[in-house]
Amino acid sequence: MRTIDAVLMEIDQEAGITRRVLERVPADLLTWKPHEKSMSLGQLALHVARSPGGVAGMLVTDEFGMTLDELSYIPAPETWVDIMNAHDESVANAKRILSGLDDTAVRATWSFKVAGAVVFSAPKIGIIRSLVLNHWYHHRGQLSVYLRLLDVPVPSIYGASADENPYVTDGARR
Repeated sequence: MRTIDAVLMEIDQEAGITRRVLERVPADLLTWKPHEKSMSLGQLALHVARSPGGVAGMLVTDEFGMTLDELSYIPAPETWVDIMNAHDESVANAKRILSGLDDTAVRATWSFKVAGAVVFSAPKIGIIRSLVLNHWYHHRGQLSVYLRLLDVPVPSIYGASADENPYVTDGARR
């Protein structure tokens, strides 16, 4: 088994969980923000949807750079369907890109630059863990808090939520 194969299995598992969270995003509240400094619900949902494929795409080369403006720009979706389509495309792109990395490639050093300066460098496998996966989960967790604040039932993510218990099949909560 290649090193990347375990990551690909995790992406498959997490993509389903992420889809359940994104499906709960109310289409009529995409511009809602819990705080002035926060992303809107739509921006956050789109960011969650696009993260795995977007970050995986950065790993095609051994370095990736952004300007300060690019780093701080988070687009807003026009519709809920845009979010769901972005999720499906992003997961497919992440799997396609990452499946092309052999064990030598995942050990290669990758550097991230902002405004031409190296911010950090690490083996690609570390970047896959921290940015492709952990970054994705972090923002998905934020999105679940947004849903709670909007009184939208939060799906089961890693076990029962206050609204959904995957261990009970008769509909009763325990």
